[in-house]
Amino acid sequence: MDPLRCAQVAVQCRRCMIAVPSEPLMCCDNCHIHLCKTCKEEHLCDEIGKHKVESLKKREFLPQCSKHFTKLSELYCERCDIPICIDCVSSGEHLGHKQIDVWKSLETKKEFLQKDLEELEKSIFPTYQEIVNNISDQKVDLDQNSQKLTTAIDRHGEDMHREVNLIIKTMKSKLDVMNSELLVALNQQDDEISRTVAELQKSIAYLNKLLNSNDVSKVFAYRSRIAKFRNVPPKPIVSLPSFTPYKINYEQIYQHFGYLSASSITTEVHDYSPIPPSPKDKPLTDVPKIITNINTKFGDSNLLGNVSCLSDEEIWVSGQGKIMRLYNLKGKMLKEIETKSRHTPNDIAVSKDGYLFYVDYNDRTVNKVYTDHNDRAVNVFKKNAKIQEVVGLPSSRPYNVCSTSSGDLLVVMVSEDKQTKVVRYSCSGSEIQKPIQFDDKGESLYSSGFYSKSISENRNKDICVADSYANAVVVVSEAGKFRYNYTGPPSTPKGSFAPIGIITDSQSRILTSDNNNFCIHIIDQDGQFLRYIDNCNLDRPCGLCVDTSDNLFVVEYTGDVKKIQYCR
Repeated sequence: MDPLRCAQVAVQCRRCMIAVPSEPLMCCDNCHIHLCKTCKEEHLCDEIGKHKVESLKKREFLPQCSKHFTKLSELYCERCDIPICIDCVSSGEHLGHKQIDVWKSLETKKEFLQKDLEELEKSIFPTYQEIVNNISDQKVDLDQNSQKLTTAIDRHGEDMHREVNLIIKTMKSKLDVMNSELLVALNQQDDEISRTVAELQKSIAYLNKLLNSNDVSKVFAYRSRIAKFRNVPPKPIVSLPSFTPYKINYEQIYQHFGYLSASSITTEVHDYSPIPPSPKDKPLTDVPKIITNINTKFGDSNLLGNVSCLSDEEIWVSGQGKIMRLYNLKGKMLKEIETKSRHTPNDIAVSKDGYLFYVDYNDRTVNKVYTDHNDRAVNVFKKNAKIQEVVGLPSSRPYNVCSTSSGDLLVVMVSEDKQTKVVRYSCSGSEIQKPIQFDDKGESLYSSGFYSKSISENRNKDICVADSYANAVVVVSEAGKFRYNYTGPPSTPKGSFAPIGIITDSQSRILTSDNNNFCIHIIDQDGQFLRYIDNCNLDRPCGLCVDTSDNLFVVEYTGDVKKIQYCR
């Protein structure tokens, strides 16, 4: 046993020779001595040898090495998946294996434990609970179904009046016979089981009596009946009858009255899907900073407006003009794509599978970009792909678009009478959800008119729209139920907040560019203001996107895209 690990009533510091029971002791791994907190610093400053001092309390939790019993396992071999000590390393047994501090390995193991706990609490347990609730519901359905069948039999009998009274009696008689037969069978099995149970109880009592007795004759006379009792009878499973009526045929009343079908119980494999892991907590930094500044070919003559991440290293951008461009973080242009109609794309979005979508406001289309040898944009909707042809509205135009976590598209549409709504489409162009347009009071959720309304889906499935004309960020649930409007912090002068771009990050925070005040607002998923990004010399910020590490890309009308680190 490691002497530093032994519990003692009062352990003295080796340097000052004073025992301080109320103070946590330290120990030096190299010198194998106890130290008090006061002497720790002096010992570390000692130039004779290297010192590794740690809490003796913490050391108590280290496991004993399985091979070197006087040593503690302070390291962890990743290949062998076991804690090891210094002597294990010196022996060469783990030569070439990656070895890490056991406490660091403990933290990693705890992360796995946390993931298991999270899946158990948030996914597996609710799934089991759902099955329990389903069984309860089926019990209710069983009772309701029984009542329904009885009513159906009676009503069908009434419809046939006197002619079917005999048939009804006959059918009920058959049902009674079946019930009687089942009951007789069940009673018979019940009687047999009950007799066996009585015999078991009697045998148990007799064996206990023999065990407490020294009667040699009775003990030697005992004959085991275990073999008989081991032959456990099968459990009875009753298949209940049901009734299905025929259409009344007065010529063949008896044959077509109906029949009771046999009931049964089957199982269905539950479609269980583990929940996605919770994102690592990323608190906001004290001071946001610019990591990269990417200069594009856009500028004052053709203002830059939109950005979307293809990867952590590449971004798509678009602005005034028919060209969409792909850049890497070094500012090198990798690709140019011309819109099919040669009109300016109003908005762009990259789907989770890497396809670029763009909105052609003038052509009334949403387009998916396939890159072939001619680098042409290919329309994926039907011929002419007019939005009204897809959703059945003759006079609507798409304005903004985003791709969701499920691969769907959320499209902001404006009708010719300037009414705005959000429609969800599959990536192939078919509408899959009722349009989102009004709140519970029948009021329009969004401002009317042909103004920018950037859109983004939050991690909790909320739909967030930066309504610039309404000077508000409008947030609704996945189903379209109004949650709240964000109009800036309480100190914001009315009408001064002008949200243009919007995006959400892995922490469900919402980021929106304030074009009037040259800054970015960051709010939480419930609309509470967290902070500004106003220290990065932003010039008329508009389009936004984030990469997988929650780095923010901000488009400036002047043609620059700034990559900003705003969280740890």
